[in-house]
Amino acid sequence: MYQLDITLRRGQSLAARDRGGTSDPYVKFKIGRKEVFRSKIIHKNLNPVWEEKACILVDHLREPLYIKVFDYDFGLQDDFMGSAFLDLTQLEINRPTDVILTLKDSHYPDHDLGNILLSVVLTPKEGEPRDVTMLMRKSWKRSSKFQTQSLRLSDQHRKSHLWRGIVSITLIEGRDLKAMDSNGLSDPYVKFRLGHQKYKSKIMPKTLNPQWREQFDFHLYEERGGIIDITAWDKDAGKRDDFIGRCQVDLSSLSREQTHKLELQLEEGEGHLVLLVTLTASATVSISDLAVNSLEDQKEREEILKRYSPLRIFHNLKDVGFLQVKVIKAEGLMAADVTGKSDPFCVIEVNNDRLLTHTVYKNLNPEWNKVFTFNIKDIHSVLEVTVYDEDRDRSADFLGKVAIPLLSIQNGEQKAYVLKNKQLTGPTKGVIYLEIDVIFNAVKASLRTLIPKEQKYIEEENRLSKQLLLRNFIRTKRCVMVLVSAAYYVNSCFDWESPPRSLAAFVLFLFVVWNFELYMIPLVLLLLLTWQYFLIISGKDNRQRDTVMEDMLEDEEEEDDKDDKDSEKKGFINKIYAIQEVCISVQNVLDEVASFGERIKNTFNWTVPFLSWLAIVALCVFTVILYFIPLRYIVLLWGINKFTKKLRSPYAIDNNELLDFLSRVPSDVQVVQYQELKPDPSHSPCKRKKNNLG
Repeated sequence: MYQLDITLRRGQSLAARDRGGTSDPYVKFKIGRKEVFRSKIIHKNLNPVWEEKACILVDHLREPLYIKVFDYDFGLQDDFMGSAFLDLTQLEINRPTDVILTLKDSHYPDHDLGNILLSVVLTPKEGEPRDVTMLMRKSWKRSSKFQTQSLRLSDQHRKSHLWRGIVSITLIEGRDLKAMDSNGLSDPYVKFRLGHQKYKSKIMPKTLNPQWREQFDFHLYEERGGIIDITAWDKDAGKRDDFIGRCQVDLSSLSREQTHKLELQLEEGEGHLVLLVTLTASATVSISDLAVNSLEDQKEREEILKRYSPLRIFHNLKDVGFLQVKVIKAEGLMAADVTGKSDPFCVIEVNNDRLLTHTVYKNLNPEWNKVFTFNIKDIHSVLEVTVYDEDRDRSADFLGKVAIPLLSIQNGEQKAYVLKNKQLTGPTKGVIYLEIDVIFNAVKASLRTLIPKEQKYIEEENRLSKQLLLRNFIRTKRCVMVLVSAAYYVNSCFDWESPPRSLAAFVLFLFVVWNFELYMIPLVLLLLLTWQYFLIISGKDNRQRDTVMEDMLEDEEEEDDKDDKDSEKKGFINKIYAIQEVCISVQNVLDEVASFGERIKNTFNWTVPFLSWLAIVALCVFTVILYFIPLRYIVLLWGINKFTKKLRSPYAIDNNELLDFLSRVPSDVQVVQYQELKPDPSHSPCKRKKNNLG
């Protein structure tokens, strides 16, 4: 047994893999087939300095140390930058040695890929191996499939918080930005980056003084803070976007629990950016062993219930609820390795909160027995649990996924969830056993519904798909046809195609117009919601989502055919490359229009009862207000609020409460994706019921 102490010093003249002539290099150390160390990422640098230390236990010296260098690509597969071997038999015992390793690529043996500088010390060890190897294995692990970094568990018997706080950023405006277009203006947007976390603002067309008013959060992984890289760009359709300027925010220089207004001068360009930055301490997300179950402790349970009781409505309105997820085990997973096994681990996501289990090696029926806790900021969030196969040389392989809306969770019940494919349209191999508890304050959750949703800063790029474009067109057509059918129905009343119906419509028209008051508008909507509710509870509801499911399954089949004909796909993409951006925009617009109509329908269909009840309460309030208060007073109050809002709160973010409400209602596609599949009868875990805490 030997102990190998390595200091990864730096790289020299590494290969450029990005379009800007730079790379984002990181280094892997492997012995045999095992990865024993992974360095941090140094962004945009061909001569990176790491100065990172690793301590590795080596059973024998026959296996060399394998060094591989990669370029980190956010959202894509990382690019290989070269590799080298260190022959451990050539090292002298107990003598520090500086080593320069030349990187090579077997596919391009003549290419100069640069050097890696190490300092190594090899010392003999006696007795049983200690936990040093495990310490190295819990280093930062990242996979471009799910685009995240997370800390491997170093202690299986205690709770470990994976980040130290939250950075809340509000992008207010830009001032006197550099003109990049021939018309003397620009179409600016801003990119933010903190470690692996990224955020891109919306594009403001034709202005040098954009008003963004966007708010988002980053997680702080380091106690001392970090540096936020900010770059401003001009959107140039059909060409590469133009660089306007850059700046940075050193979080270590900002005090916590205080909002800082920053006016940042753009370097390498012109103008300023105005930001609001707030650092808050956070201990809201954690991992623990199933044996250390904090929610089982009665005192802690009572504290949590008290924390979200109806009496604490106005105490920290952002703290809506508490979520606990027990990831117990999985059974019958897909074999991803040539050995007929897999190395599965789970990724648990709620909005931008993202945690991992440890990896269970060479197992298709892994047991994790981990407890994950989250603070809920939006009860309409969706819990996503994804199972991956760890591959040390490549990005992780997808094994299956489930998406569970928080409002559909049955508290304290251990359930077997059938894993779905990436599109969440159909089953894949295996089931996963979860036990989930949700505790929340209903009033806070209702108020949170009327403000904008939290945007995910890690999302897949939109891609052009013939099937998706056609499906969105069909969905939009269905929504339009509902309006067309209604117009035909009304017109048939005018044409007296059915005299009894036309006579009834005529009498109703006279009665409504003669007695019309403004409060009747929300009253009619309220009656529609109530009528649909009674249809549902009486079993007469005839909602159909089979067509949407069939469309999605057909898309999946055509997607499989497309994979089988890869060359034909490439030919098609090459032909439409010039108009790809326009096609994607049309595809997204169709999706938004169809989703808007489906969300309205699903509100009245009681797809999410919580939201439908909330709509009933709001409509009752509006009906009473419109009945007792004259319209002129309501319009007057509305106008005063609009005109004075900028004076009262200069940096307030504009929003539309109705659109924010509808954004929480799932579209038909999301309803299918969140639909729970029935597991095989053999997967019937014993169910433990607790009191429903939601």
